[in-house]
Amino acid sequence: MPNLQAVDDPADPRVADYVGLKDAELRRRREVPSGEPGSEEPGRFIVEGAVALRRLLVSPYRLRSVLLAAKRYGPLVGELAGVEAPVYLASQEVMNAVAGFNIHRGVLAAADRRRLPDVASLLAASRRVAVLEDLVDHENLGVIFRNAAALGVDAVLLSPACADPLYRRSVRVSMGHVLGVPYAVVDPWPDGLAAVGAAGFLLVALTPDPAARDIRELDLGRHDRVAMILGTEGPGLSPGAIARAAVPARIVMRSGVDSLNVGSAAAIAFHAATAPTDR
Repeated sequence: MPNLQAVDDPADPRVADYVGLKDAELRRRREVPSGEPGSEEPGRFIVEGAVALRRLLVSPYRLRSVLLAAKRYGPLVGELAGVEAPVYLASQEVMNAVAGFNIHRGVLAAADRRRLPDVASLLAASRRVAVLEDLVDHENLGVIFRNAAALGVDAVLLSPACADPLYRRSVRVSMGHVLGVPYAVVDPWPDGLAAVGAAGFLLVALTPDPAARDIRELDLGRHDRVAMILGTEGPGLSPGAIARAAVPARIVMRSGVDSLNVGSAAAIAFHAATAPTDR
């Protein structure tokens, strides 16, 4: 049986991990990033919803605790049977008071972050990689991680200015897949991209530039290793990132449409790069 404990006071110190979970508040008090030099603690993160919780339970991240509205326990009793961390049961009103907003799903969990792998080790174990430059929208980031899991992308590389993949909204939008797709930070940026090419990856820069190659013409699925660089909506990739790619590629669209949402563009690019053996 799980370690069930009742919580009826929003000020109970046992649920301190869950206090003030609005994304704006989390950004103000961001935990120590994984792998930051000199840090002893990798920090913590929160997942929301039953789907993300189930993925957390089978992920490499260490579970700290679970906080549930009492009515949500029944559907999760099987998955929680072997959990050693405390499972706190509270009323919906207490959960809302703790988090600072209405937790409609009635399911939260806290886990410890892990130190990020170095770029070299991540590349050595991958054949398809997504490289993201300065993506700061947490929902777009979550969508891209979900696409990566679905379409055979082995890892994600982030520029230092990217949003945190483990923010609650990113985890939720990814349907928990951000917990299973490994990622690392490329620093310095963009000079660190040289290591990707040196590891044998064809670096493809996604851009709406009409002078870029049609991504369908590149037959990316036939290449042994492919890394796809995607930038922010609006400014797109920086000149430095494009200059370090082996080839710029574009997704051909109808006249009058200048770009796609970066999550949609990522899905198309990932599918184009899927190796024949993965289809």
